[in-house]
Amino acid sequence: MATDKQKFDVIIIGAGAAGLLCAAQAGARGKQVALIDHRTKIAEKIRISGGGRCNFTNIYCDADNFISQNPHFVKSALSAYSPYDFIDLVSRYKIAFHEKKLGQLFCDDSSQQIIDMLMAECRQAKVQNYFGQKVLGVQKTESGFEVTAENTRFEADRLVIATGGLSIPKIGATGFGYEIAEQFNLKIVTPQAGLVPLTFTDRMKTFCQSLSGLSVAAELFNNRASFAEGLLFTHRGLSGPSILQISSYWLEGETVCVNLMPQTDMAALLISEKRQSARTEIQTCLAKFLPKRLAGDLCELQDMRGRLADMADTKLANFGQMINGWQVKPNGSEGYRTAEVTLGGVSTDMLSSKDMQAKSVPGLYFIGEVVDVTGHLGGHNFQWAWASAYAAATHF
Repeated sequence: MATDKQKFDVIIIGAGAAGLLCAAQAGARGKQVALIDHRTKIAEKIRISGGGRCNFTNIYCDADNFISQNPHFVKSALSAYSPYDFIDLVSRYKIAFHEKKLGQLFCDDSSQQIIDMLMAECRQAKVQNYFGQKVLGVQKTESGFEVTAENTRFEADRLVIATGGLSIPKIGATGFGYEIAEQFNLKIVTPQAGLVPLTFTDRMKTFCQSLSGLSVAAELFNNRASFAEGLLFTHRGLSGPSILQISSYWLEGETVCVNLMPQTDMAALLISEKRQSARTEIQTCLAKFLPKRLAGDLCELQDMRGRLADMADTKLANFGQMINGWQVKPNGSEGYRTAEVTLGGVSTDMLSSKDMQAKSVPGLYFIGEVVDVTGHLGGHNFQWAWASAYAAATHF
């Protein structure tokens, strides 16, 4: 390992969304910035997001779109750097984008454009990059911090941890940020996978496997949240936007309620169908409103066979109520392997909401996913990355 020591104003560890924007903003304000990452291919979460088109923000982003033990923590940063501030940056680089739905903004072309834009901003701000260098240790000094990497030692007045969470380890996710927080005695809210498909065992797993690839509009809810978006059956269980959303509010051992016909009182509808078409088979009737495969499997699951005329109204009503409130109990999730985000992280009690600085360690900052702030699906997590990065960089 080389023994030379380089002095900077700011050291940023982690060249993902938050780290890149923070580096560019700090450098643009005249700070000498070192940006360190253990991988040579940086910002992989940006690259793979949005199916390769990067859902880079959401125009409706506000505090209600985030999960944190302190729901008010995000307000200061989000108000100081709004979705429109990032849209202005994207527009300056003439990156074409579109709104897909629910305020979600995507690049027309490629997520690589966002990475290239942030890298260009860093170059313009004279940020010095040290990619492919694993950080071996961090120490507090009288004047600031010393960071020892594989090939270089760094000194700076300020140290920013932008290393993200544990989700998708194959692209480089590690628990490094939590280790640094613990080193400085900062409380950690236990991390867990968020925005992740849910898995099942036994009969429910078989049910999902038989419908693998089928997608329907559905509302999912528990006693803490509800989401009405797409539901996708998979070989392992359930996925799709509504499942990913509710997974962030799901605790092991709990059930999740699935409404397969959110706009319809299915109990009343089935009884009405009986009055109008008594000889119709229940499966045929249900297939008028749900995909045929799903209708058939639901009837088999609930042992519903025969003509409507041969079924008591109470039986049809119970079946309809099940369709509007199907209780399913996941055995777990697919975990960090496929999770889009990590719930939990450095407790917001430990940080200033104004600048992301650790209250007990002057000069130490945590931004982005490493903090106990998790956004809903649809660009909110990127907006938190931009906003928290800006909050730190503008208060150095």
